[in-house]
Amino acid sequence: MPPHPSSALCPTRRQLLTASSAMALGGLLPATSWSQTPWPSKSVRFVVPFAPGGSSEIVARSTAAELSKTLGQSVFVDNKPGAAGNIAMQEVARAEDQHTLILGHIGTLAVNPFIFDKLPYDANKDFKPVSLLAKVPSLYVVHPDVPAKNLKEFIAYAKKNPAKLSYGSAGNGSAGHLAFEYLKMTADMFMLHVPYRGTGPMMTDLLSGRLDAAAVGAAAMLPFVKSGKVRCIATGSAQRLPQLPDVPTVAEQGFPGFEMTQWYGMLAPASLPQEHIDKLAAETMKAVKAPESLRRLNADAAEAIGGTPAQFAQFIAAEQARWKKVLLRAKVKPD
Repeated sequence: MPPHPSSALCPTRRQLLTASSAMALGGLLPATSWSQTPWPSKSVRFVVPFAPGGSSEIVARSTAAELSKTLGQSVFVDNKPGAAGNIAMQEVARAEDQHTLILGHIGTLAVNPFIFDKLPYDANKDFKPVSLLAKVPSLYVVHPDVPAKNLKEFIAYAKKNPAKLSYGSAGNGSAGHLAFEYLKMTADMFMLHVPYRGTGPMMTDLLSGRLDAAAVGAAAMLPFVKSGKVRCIATGSAQRLPQLPDVPTVAEQGFPGFEMTQWYGMLAPASLPQEHIDKLAAETMKAVKAPESLRRLNADAAEAIGGTPAQFAQFIAAEQARWKKVLLRAKVKPD
């Protein structure tokens, strides 16, 4: 029997199913296209949890300048000091714009978790490591009025004058605080700690003589050492620095094995997709090793690293294990 004339206008069950599948697939296409949207799609904010003027500033701006050339979007540094870096870390941990990063360092990642009873962020869960950017050796310096030409003389003077000397840092739990407490514990001496809101403000008082000493990253301190505004009595590096060949290390002056370096790395909120992390890490590793970046870092005795996310994660874990013992023994606590 020939088909009814109207049957050609009536879709079969197979046709209906095919059409339904096509509609469903079509509904998925926008989402698939969205997930593949190029990143970054706008300017990237690189948060530094300290005031301008320290080693963190030099490392962050050098890295941001190179990334701006390769990511297709500008990368700008935003200083957010306060509460030993906790304010900035909390803000970035909760950032949802997919374009906010933070400069992590020894204080916020390996110190704060062990000196604060409660942190507004989880160093290991709220962030994804991107890359270890650089290591900066600490310089132990004194104001020129302090009657000590080297570390041995300084320790002897401090022990003869207990509670007379003071040292400053960028804040409780900062790299400078940790470096000097480590030295105090190793040399069995006492000095008053004066915390500031960043390296810049601390340096103002050190240069004026209101502070006697400090431990500061070489990148920020070298110009003042070379100009004679402060005296470097020891370096925290494993070997002498080419920029200060006449200054012996702490280890050379009676404390074998002593080493104290600050380190800085890039972190992203845990919500940033892994494909973006991988892209950012690849570009960051190239950025810190770019000729202009190396020139800036080497001039300030900073060592460019540029490791992978996995390598940075392993490094953070090792540093946390190392400094937990020191912090508990020294009983370092925030004010």
